[in-house]
Amino acid sequence: MIRQQARGKTRRVGTVALVGALALLTGVARAEEPPKLAFVVGKVLVMDKADTVINNAVVLVSGGRIEKVGKASDVAIPQGYRRIDMPRHWIVPGFVDCHNHTAGSLSDLNDMVYLTNPGLDTLNTVQPESDDMWMARAGGVTTVLLIPGSGTNISGFGTISKTAGQSVSDVVVRSPGSIKVAQAGNPERYWWGVGRMFMNFNTRQTLEKAQAYHEAWEKFERGEATEKPAFDPIFDGFRGLFRKEFVASVHTQIYQVVMTTVDMLARKMDLRTVLDHSEFDGWKVAPLIREALAAGRSIYTIQGPRAYHLDGTQRKIHGNAARWWQAGNPLLGINTDAPVVAQEQLPFQAAMGCYYGWVPYEGIKGLTRIPAEALLLDDQIGTIEAGKQAEFGVWTGDPLDTRSACEMTVIGGRIVYDANVRRRW
Repeated sequence: MIRQQARGKTRRVGTVALVGALALLTGVARAEEPPKLAFVVGKVLVMDKADTVINNAVVLVSGGRIEKVGKASDVAIPQGYRRIDMPRHWIVPGFVDCHNHTAGSLSDLNDMVYLTNPGLDTLNTVQPESDDMWMARAGGVTTVLLIPGSGTNISGFGTISKTAGQSVSDVVVRSPGSIKVAQAGNPERYWWGVGRMFMNFNTRQTLEKAQAYHEAWEKFERGEATEKPAFDPIFDGFRGLFRKEFVASVHTQIYQVVMTTVDMLARKMDLRTVLDHSEFDGWKVAPLIREALAAGRSIYTIQGPRAYHLDGTQRKIHGNAARWWQAGNPLLGINTDAPVVAQEQLPFQAAMGCYYGWVPYEGIKGLTRIPAEALLLDDQIGTIEAGKQAEFGVWTGDPLDTRSACEMTVIGGRIVYDANVRRRW
C-alpha cells in the first residue's frame, strides 16, 4: 500500500476499496507469498557499522525478508528452501539513488507554474515496470527517489519507489518521500529571469508559511489552542517535513549556493537536508556541514552526476566526491540524476569517484547504507542483516570494478532480475 501523510496522520491509500474482496485476496496473497531462498555465495558485504564482510556465506530469505546471514559452515539450509549456488559471486545491498527522474513520466516532472509549487506531487507520475526500471534492476539499483525537475525553487513532493512491481501500490515505498528544492542553478530562467536574492527570499517565505501552518495544527492537536485551523491542501503535505518524517532534497551546486542551503534549511529551519549535486567547488562548505552535524543537524551529501571539476583557481582537476571526503564529510553518497546519467550506471558513478580519489569501500557505502539513511529507510534496507527487507544484488565481483556485472537482483524477497533468464548485457 502507498503510505501518505494526511492531516498529520499516516494513512494507507487504497485499503477501503479492497475491503469487500478480502476473502478472495487472501487466497491470492498466499499464492504470491515471496519464496524461500538460500543463496550460497563467495562473499557478502553486510555494509553495517561494524564493516562486516563474510566469506563463503549463506543468506536465507523468507517472507520477503532476510532470515539469516552467516558463514556457510554456521548456517544450515532448512528444507523447502530453493538453493541458489553462486560460490564465486558477491552479495551487496541494493543500490539506492536519491535523485531520479525516470521512475515516472519524465515529461510531467517539471511544471513551472509558480516559482514555488508546494502543491505538486510526483506520486501522480509513477510508472511501474518501465524499460528504465528494468535497466535499473539490471544494474543492481533497487530503490530510487523520484523527484520533480529543478526549473523552480520548490517544484513539489518526491516519491520513494522500488524499481520492481506491477502496480503503483507495489512500487511506492513512501509518499511524500521528500520536498524538492532547487536553491539555484536552473530556476534563474523562470519566466523573465530571477536572481538568488529573490529566489532565497521566496523559498524561505514559502517554507515559513508551511511551518506556521504546521505549528498552528500542532498547538491545536496538543490542546494548546481551541480554534481549529483551516485545512490548507497546499501546505498540509509539509507537516511530515517538519516532523522529520521525510527530507528536503535540494538541487544545490557551487559553494555559495550549498552554503545558503546548509544555513537556511539545515541550520536555521532544522530540516533533514539532502544535498543533491554538490558539484564544482561545493566541497568548500564541508567545515560548515561538520559544524552543523556536531550541533545535531541532519545533512547528507549525495554527489553527482558530475564526477570531477576543473578548478581554474588551482589549475587542476578535482574529483568531486574525493574532495568532499578529504574535507571530512562522512555522510557522502552518489546519484545519477537519471536520465542525465542512466540509472543502471549508478555504480559507475561511484567508481569514477574512486578513480579521482575517493575510497572504494566508502564508495559502496555511498550506494547502499548512506542513501538509505538519508531517506530514513535504514531500518529496512541498506545492509544485509536479519530482519531487513531482502533487497540486494548478486555480483560477479566488486561492484565498483567495471568488469563486474550484476547477475541477479532481489527486491522484497523476489528475484526481479536474473541474467540467466533474460540478460541485459
